[in-house]
Amino acid sequence: MKISLKISSALTLALLAGGASAAPIYWTDWTGSDQDPGAGFIGSGTITTPTSSLTVTYTNPQGISFYQTSGGTYFYSNGTDGPGGTSPYTSAQVDNRPPTTDIVALQYAGTQSLVFSQAIANPVFAFVSLNGNGYGFDQDFDILSAGGDDGNACGYWGCGTSYKNIVTVNGKTEYQLLGTGEPHGTLRFTGTFDTVSWRSLSNENWNGFTVGVQETAIAFCTANPTAPECGPASSVPEPASMALMGLGLAGLAAVRRRKA
Repeated sequence: MKISLKISSALTLALLAGGASAAPIYWTDWTGSDQDPGAGFIGSGTITTPTSSLTVTYTNPQGISFYQTSGGTYFYSNGTDGPGGTSPYTSAQVDNRPPTTDIVALQYAGTQSLVFSQAIANPVFAFVSLNGNGYGFDQDFDILSAGGDDGNACGYWGCGTSYKNIVTVNGKTEYQLLGTGEPHGTLRFTGTFDTVSWRSLSNENWNGFTVGVQETAIAFCTANPTAPECGPASSVPEPASMALMGLGLAGLAAVRRRKA
């Protein structure tokens, strides 16, 4: 394993501070119970944005510690939301922390994934008590906030530091979230995605997460057509391109009818 980069959360926050504006995040409403009949875990929830309602499915073949979908302890506590807020989960980019007690609590090392029913823009991942563990993601991310950093209150279990390592594992790039003490905070994957995968780096009972989105990819890119995540490299068709595609298909259908 070759370590190529290490960035502290304080530096990341400083780099992101200029020019970015906070946005409301629509968090997952986790529901139901374990859908995996074996030792693993499958859970699902709904994210409701102003334009759409989408499903997110979380799969962990190793199993989890617990799944909290209604009631229980509110682990996203401490600090305040909104502009100038001090919550461990809010920042210059995120207006609001998760509003409910919903959480997926992890225990075992191994790979897991989130799959969204449609492409989403700039998903935000809130993590709780990442002590004695770390996550290795298949997508790059920015650490947006952390308990005890940048004037924020400590998280539910205390304060800690968070940082990112970019490493090569089995020939593939992995973006690792690591920390010391009791890290609580948020990170963001900038871009449009329908799947995010990661691995827990060690066994530790417990560390937890939930996920939210800024918008669906189509809605976000329609409103922000010049955003970097909506450029040529994006898999989300621009509205004009979609219209041209529809006209092209209609033309082909007309030609086929004439030949018939």
